[in-house]
Amino acid sequence: MKQLQKIFLQGLVTFLPIALTIYIIYAGVSIVDSILGDALRQVMPVYIPGLGFLLTIVLIFFLGFLLNNLLAAGLFHKLEQKMTQVPLFKAVYSPLRDLMNMFSKSGGPGGAMQTVVLVDIAESGIRAMGLVTRESFSDIPAIQAQANDHVSVYIPMSYGLGGFTLLVPRNRITPIDIPIERAMSLAITGWVKADKHEGDKS
Repeated sequence: MKQLQKIFLQGLVTFLPIALTIYIIYAGVSIVDSILGDALRQVMPVYIPGLGFLLTIVLIFFLGFLLNNLLAAGLFHKLEQKMTQVPLFKAVYSPLRDLMNMFSKSGGPGGAMQTVVLVDIAESGIRAMGLVTRESFSDIPAIQAQANDHVSVYIPMSYGLGGFTLLVPRNRITPIDIPIERAMSLAITGWVKADKHEGDKS
């Protein structure tokens, strides 16, 4: 009986990540496809599944191409300033924009989430792994005045999608050479997965 349980658990551990990955990808593609797909179904006699997804990707690339042009980028910036004067729009748009900038290498005035660090917790010798999200608070004078030599560090939580952010003195962080994707994977799994990458062990 124990042997059967072991075999079942091995199969379950192998099956679940594959099944969930396929489901999440399928759900994501379906959501993106519906953005333009619903409109295309109204004008096309025969709709090809996935066409809305492809057109959405093309539009995103086209928008990115336009924003690489200084004139188009300037016009978009002015339009963005006008739109963010609307309170409700600003309340929704600004946090989403900042979240996207956090993961973008082109980030905002404070920089992007590109550096993995170890944070010294008090004098206990305990360390937490985090991601630097800001190295400057020049656009937030109230913070700049109180935390001039600090950086903001996002500490992801294990087995969850949440986390918390700390303002940490620069001398209390140590950069480590781990890709962000690897660091997030280690943090989310609570480091329980055996590390097969040489140099990532701690």
